Amino acid sequence: MKILITGGSSFTGYWFIKELAARGHAITAIARGNRDRYEGLRKERIEQIEQWADIVWSCSFGDDTFISLLDKGYDVVCHHGAQVENYKSPDFDIAAALHSNTYRARQVMEALKAAGIGRFIVTGTVFEAGEGVGSLPLVAFSPYGLSKTSSWEVFRYWSWTLSMPVTKFVVPNPFGPYEEPRFCNYLIQTWKKGETPTIGTPDYIRDNIHASLLAKHYAYVVEAAGSAGCQRYGPSGYIESQGAFGVRFAHEMDKRLSLRCSVNLAKQTAFDEPMIRTNDLLLPGTAMTGALAGWDETAAWDELAAYYESHVLR
Repeated sequence: MKILITGGSSFTGYWFIKELAARGHAITAIARGNRDRYEGLRKERIEQIEQWADIVWSCSFGDDTFISLLDKGYDVVCHHGAQVENYKSPDFDIAAALHSNTYRARQVMEALKAAGIGRFIVTGTVFEAGEGVGSLPLVAFSPYGLSKTSSWEVFRYWSWTLSMPVTKFVVPNPFGPYEEPRFCNYLIQTWKKGETPTIGTPDYIRDNIHASLLAKHYAYVVEAAGSAGCQRYGPSGYIESQGAFGVRFAHEMDKRLSLRCSVNLAKQTAFDEPMIRTNDLLLPGTAMTGALAGWDETAAWDELAAYYESHVLR
């Protein structure tokens, strides 16, 4: 298939493009800046993406360049990009993110319909309000989560108004090579210093998934997305406490790295986030056995350890 995708320079976008290309699809990825704008991990990812996809530089969702691309005969348009800068901050600009994420959404969806593109896939997050399952009420985790909630409502509204089907792919908590420094990187960096990391929020129940497995689910949805109204898919990984996941991660890395990998579990006293939030096991995406073909859990852990060896421990 011929696929147009936004958000390709992101961590998960990198994995989605890699998997789609491996399955033989022709991919065009848009990049909001020019090549010189990218640095660090994004630069590394974009340099690899150039091997798998044609990149249209200085193009954003909804702008004139983007809309002109919709006449190029694409089979699927994947809107994976979103405003994420300072996504953990309480000062995250919700209005600016909503504007960027949904810029000219009506015009885009009208152009999709006019071009006969019946597959439009929008990425959501389990941290949106009303998404996934867990502690009630299912509030947005953060201003960023609220911006994603509002963005989906915009697309859902125009889908209904224009009779243009939209598929939503709900991302839980991915981890893997080329991820921005977060929880797993903290563990690795602490072990590198010969210290034992402490997990401060071990009681939260979350849904951590290998990026490579998430990408297989995504490719499955891209290939299978139908044309009947709004559909939602939400794959899951390890549904367990963050303490249990930390122990799991330490065990897998201890077998593969020349480090002593163990963790301390603190007594959790702060509960600023919902206690439980995971993808919904009743969504179709949790049972897509076809997406699992060719995925090897042991190989995924091997690949992750090798990445840390080459990028963090060298």
